[in-house]
Amino acid sequence: MINIAYKIIFVILLTSPQLSARDMRALLFDGNCATCHFPTKADSAPSIQEIQTRYKDVFQNKKDFVEYMSEWVAKPNMQRSLMSQAIKKYELMPEMGYSLDTLKEISSYIYDTKF
Repeated sequence: MINIAYKIIFVILLTSPQLSARDMRALLFDGNCATCHFPTKADSAPSIQEIQTRYKDVFQNKKDFVEYMSEWVAKPNMQRSLMSQAIKKYELMPEMGYSLDTLKEISSYIYDTKF
């Protein structure tokens, strides 16, 4: 399933050279994260707005925000979580198998975007 998403994104990127870096990050987020993390609605997982707020409360600096979030999503675990109540409610996020570079792009988008 993940390989199919990468292929679709790859084809879109190849055929759309005019995409900006922000557009590519949005495409990565929408194609991978928005399935569970809706902008403001917490259904099967915390909303991305809730996640963004919590992480920005801890990491005001974008570099630190992106580094921590991308590393946590790469290897989710309860001990390093900033959102233990959400884990109790929704369970621990599964490992998604994305590269750290991809997760950094997505985390950067989350930091920069007003949801």
